[in-house]
Amino acid sequence: MRLLRSSALQRQTGCHALRGPASLHACCRTAFPTPHTFQQESLTSYLGMALRWLYTLSVALVWGCVVSSSSSHTTGKTRLAPPEDLQITDPGLLGSLDIEWKPPPNVQTFSECTVKYRFEYRNAGDRDWKVIFTRKLKFRVGFDLSRTAEVKVQTLLEGRCTDDVEVQSDWIYATFQVPLQGKLESEVQNFHCVYHDWEYLKCTWQPGLLAPRGVHYGLYYWYEGLGHAVQCDDYIQDHDINIGCILQNLSQAEYKDLSICVNGSAAATLLQPLYVTLRLHNLAKPSPPKQLVVSMSASEELHVAWGPPGGETPPQCLEYEVQLAEDLEEAKAAWASVSTQMETALTISRANQSRISCVRVRGRTNIFCADQGFWSEWTQECFSGMEPKVASISFTSFIKPVWDQAPMAAMGICWCPALELGSWFSYSVNLLQHSHSCSFASPVHLASEPQNINASAPAPFPAVQGQL
Repeated sequence: MRLLRSSALQRQTGCHALRGPASLHACCRTAFPTPHTFQQESLTSYLGMALRWLYTLSVALVWGCVVSSSSSHTTGKTRLAPPEDLQITDPGLLGSLDIEWKPPPNVQTFSECTVKYRFEYRNAGDRDWKVIFTRKLKFRVGFDLSRTAEVKVQTLLEGRCTDDVEVQSDWIYATFQVPLQGKLESEVQNFHCVYHDWEYLKCTWQPGLLAPRGVHYGLYYWYEGLGHAVQCDDYIQDHDINIGCILQNLSQAEYKDLSICVNGSAAATLLQPLYVTLRLHNLAKPSPPKQLVVSMSASEELHVAWGPPGGETPPQCLEYEVQLAEDLEEAKAAWASVSTQMETALTISRANQSRISCVRVRGRTNIFCADQGFWSEWTQECFSGMEPKVASISFTSFIKPVWDQAPMAAMGICWCPALELGSWFSYSVNLLQHSHSCSFASPVHLASEPQNINASAPAPFPAVQGQL
């Protein structure tokens, strides 16, 4: 019995040459782990178990994602199908195409859910898709027909039948390409349009590189509300060649797609047409602001005020930029923007008036009415002599002041030597506000000193607003 137990111990420990109890003790001491070794192996075992659990958890998460993803196309045991029979047709409206599809065949089974469609479209080469969410089955949208039109639609389902979770179908796709004639270099170049004062659209272009002599260009346009495409009736010409067009009465086209085509014809030559889709409010350019008025208060604050431009530009759709210049007499004036705002007045503190020699203002359509727009030209008025040393302006040579019925105000004609303009101005004083102003008129070049003028004689200049 002892021999059998010893053999078993040898097999377990790997100790085969045992000579007495001491040798057996030494062998067991090397074969069985010490307490420190046992702790290391226990830690390793725990780490291995933790790794196995992490692996199992990762597999479960991945499987759950796969199941969740597959559920985005199914509801219950029924798969959500995409729309059917997606078609693109050209009604001949210069780039406005009709997109139409049919609902999925199993849509009637989802009576407890809302069925919608996600419709996206773009021209080939565009980075972004334009997105529309709708319940309709037909849309008319604008494309550049010189490039391939791309559209895609999917079904969206949400409600009690999906536990109020939105379920999406696969996409269906369609493309459309107009057969183009002529080479690309025969298309008109540098096509550019501006919507002036929200009154008329002016578009210009240049003949294509391969356009022959005697080419004839025509511009056609369409927007929603017109029954068919209309040709321009007011062309701009250069050497008997149409290089532009002016379109009037387009208020009904504002905030709509305006489709335009410029095509050309020449003997024995095919010319490629140009297709564009415009938005008028993004092409608007107002006239310069009117009635720019600059005045200096008793506290030497500079007040700048102006009126909105003329035309049909909505006043609430305008923003303005105000610039001041220093050392205007130098070759290059140092213009600096001090404000971009929607208000029509600005006050500049005395600390910010160092060497101001001129003020100007311009306007454009603001972000509430357009995505972009063109700045107007700058106002032409320029007011010199605003340096702090002449901020307290002295007026001399009053000629027969005429007091009106209010005893707190006086009016007359004066010459402003501090302005160094050699011009005459109408002058007013408001005793209540302790301020004075000079209304600018057309310059009348005089000597460096004031001269007497018959007060009863008519004023030698028209009344043009402007104050200092």
